[in-house]
Amino acid sequence: MEMVELNNNMECPVIGIGTFMLSPAEAENSVREALKMGYSLVDTANAYVNERACGRGIKDSGLKREDVFISTKLWPSEYENANAVAETLGRLGVDYVDLLYIHQPAGNWLAGYRQLEKAYKDGKARSIGISNFEGKYIQELETKWEIAPQFIQVEAHPYFTQQELRKTLDQYGIKLMAWYPLGHGDKSLIHEPVFTELGKKYGKTAAQVILRWHTQMGFVVIPGSKNVDHIKENLDILDFELTDAEMAEIAGLDKNVRYYHRTDEQLVQFAGWRPDFEKN
Repeated sequence: MEMVELNNNMECPVIGIGTFMLSPAEAENSVREALKMGYSLVDTANAYVNERACGRGIKDSGLKREDVFISTKLWPSEYENANAVAETLGRLGVDYVDLLYIHQPAGNWLAGYRQLEKAYKDGKARSIGISNFEGKYIQELETKWEIAPQFIQVEAHPYFTQQELRKTLDQYGIKLMAWYPLGHGDKSLIHEPVFTELGKKYGKTAAQVILRWHTQMGFVVIPGSKNVDHIKENLDILDFELTDAEMAEIAGLDKNVRYYHRTDEQLVQFAGWRPDFEKN
């Protein structure tokens, strides 16, 4: 497995299994099978309501706790809950996580970030991050953090490479973890001629070429799937390397166009919603 080095000298795998929109049963199965086939990064969140299931999948994989990089996110409803970190760890069935995010810049997000910093100091989170904090939100947080984050999780793909955001990330050595890495399944992106040609050259699918582009950009990718064959295919990207010329050609696809557009009204809704956590 290839790794990226974080600004606190930790290492994180370049590809992991994502669990967004997976039911508990699907998440448990996908996590268990992914870890058995060579994955070592699992990404979940309070809001996915499958943390307990991910914990079961990790346990059933047979891997040692220290051999799995666990990433999860506090939801805005938990930012002012003094027990949020302990409850999150309890659902996962672990004593610490490798990466703990705040999920959205909603509600009292600064209180949420203070929880991350405390968890980091207490050894409950080995690294911390921010999810969906772009533009004015990261600019404000930048003036208030005591500990700079190790990660940001945002939408990124060849049509939207986060050029502006990366100027800030590079100042602090913050790594980018990409969601919608394949452009939310947009066929126009998948069928771009450059990916078709490179797929033929390297004996890979267009999706595999795009995922490899991510890792060579220095991004971490967490494609999710309940299909075991797709999970295996997504991992099979580390036996080839795109050339500088090929990376430059792909760079020409950047349209600075995203698929997900969050509104201020949605942030208010996020702050008022509480996940119906999976019971024991």
